[in-house]
Amino acid sequence: MDLDAYVSARQPDWQRLEQLTARRRPSGAEADELIDLTRRVGTDLSLIRSRTPDATLVSYLSGILSRARLRAVGTSSVRTADVASFFWRRFPAALYRLRWWWLTAMGLSYALTALMVWWLLSNPVVETSFFDPAQVNQLVNSDFANYYSESAPSEFAAQVWTNNVWVAALCLGAGILGLPVVYVLWQNMSNLAIVASLMIGNDRGDVFFGLILPHGLLELTAVFVAAGVGLRVFWALVAPGPLPRGRAVAVEGRTAAGVALGLVLVLGVSGLVEGFVTPSGLPTWARIAIGVGVQVAFLAWVFVIGRRAHRAGHGGDIEADRLEDTVAVAA
Repeated sequence: MDLDAYVSARQPDWQRLEQLTARRRPSGAEADELIDLTRRVGTDLSLIRSRTPDATLVSYLSGILSRARLRAVGTSSVRTADVASFFWRRFPAALYRLRWWWLTAMGLSYALTALMVWWLLSNPVVETSFFDPAQVNQLVNSDFANYYSESAPSEFAAQVWTNNVWVAALCLGAGILGLPVVYVLWQNMSNLAIVASLMIGNDRGDVFFGLILPHGLLELTAVFVAAGVGLRVFWALVAPGPLPRGRAVAVEGRTAAGVALGLVLVLGVSGLVEGFVTPSGLPTWARIAIGVGVQVAFLAWVFVIGRRAHRAGHGGDIEADRLEDTVAVAA
């Protein structure tokens, strides 16, 4: 690459970016121009580093980019645009693209739970080997229902949200190892099956489903999403497909990081339902209807908005022009 010719061609953009970073309050149009030029100059810097690393030029462009990024972070329109893009394109598109992973995790988990409940109900001797009658009575007639109302709704919602975010983060963070995700799912579903069998076996099934369904539908779906996306990262390591292994894992890893951010909101909604709706005095049918409603809204977000975004070319990864290390190189 002829460095002098490249500098001559690209220098006007560099100088313009310097001018914009010197403005104290850029207008809306200038803020958009600042973002666009920051991306282009970032590509210039990556290309120069990889082809003809001139120390002076690299230092000059790095300085411009540092100031431009600081200016961009302080521009509210950038944050608004990025947040809107994330929740209307990147996050739902990721969930839609990876739908078969988390839908499979959901289907298998529910099937296994139902099988476990059936087996435990068919073998009541198992119950007596783990719990004495006093413990069962305490759980069935007191502890299970009291769990949802023993704390203030706001405090309880915060506790539930924190716990569920931790479970989802564990599935996503340990996804590349594979087995930890399966273990987390097993722990959650086996505990659910044991409690369900105790409640149903003691004629308290109506209480169980009346308290679990309002928040549990969305909450468990979020866990299944985290598990499915985490396992997809593991599978990218095992079978990367047409991409190099490192790049395939990087793509799915970045997608998983975005999903983690989105699930913070989803689990926040389920936490609010669990804190304020589940223990409320509303009729059981109304509480369950609210739970079904937020679940349907989530699925519509994925299969309507996410499907549209996916068809438009979004897959959940960071846009290519945001990745400084991704540079178009002519063959």
